[in-house]
Amino acid sequence: MNNNLAQILNVMSEKDQKMRRRARKTGIWNDQLDKINTRKLKGIIKKYGWPISSLVGKKASRNAWLITQHADHDVKFQKRILNLLEKIYNQNPLEIDRRHIAFLRDRVLVNEGKHQVFGTQFHTNSNGVFGLRPIKNIKKIDTLRKDYGLPPLRVYLDLTPQPLSPNRKVRKG
Repeated sequence: MNNNLAQILNVMSEKDQKMRRRARKTGIWNDQLDKINTRKLKGIIKKYGWPISSLVGKKASRNAWLITQHADHDVKFQKRILNLLEKIYNQNPLEIDRRHIAFLRDRVLVNEGKHQVFGTQFHTNSNGVFGLRPIKNIKKIDTLRKDYGLPPLRVYLDLTPQPLSPNRKVRKG
């Protein structure tokens, strides 16, 4: 295992989560952090390939996915990683958490203006109401979620934390 690489990914994720916690309190969003983390992750992937569990451990591999999940400014990158995660999972399911594929697929679909498949993505509408983004097939959602190791949608909705302030301010730089 590459402990140094794992530490780098873990620190990147800690900064990501710290910024998001602060934004929940202040409404001030630092969009530059996502761009910096994405750029660093691209360099890591170029050098090492995707940070699979056997390379960096489950926690750091999850953190690499989280950074990708938050790379909404670069949907092309998110799509490339989604395809890569699916390929790795199909070759060796122990290296990738399948739930990450479901979340990233929904994130990419939403970022492309399409309906999500797994019901993992939320938003606050123009009236300030927090809720799920549109879902492609609500009748099959719990079956799909189960196939990817996700809890039923009702359970997930009960576990979902409060959203960021709908009046968030974006701080650039």
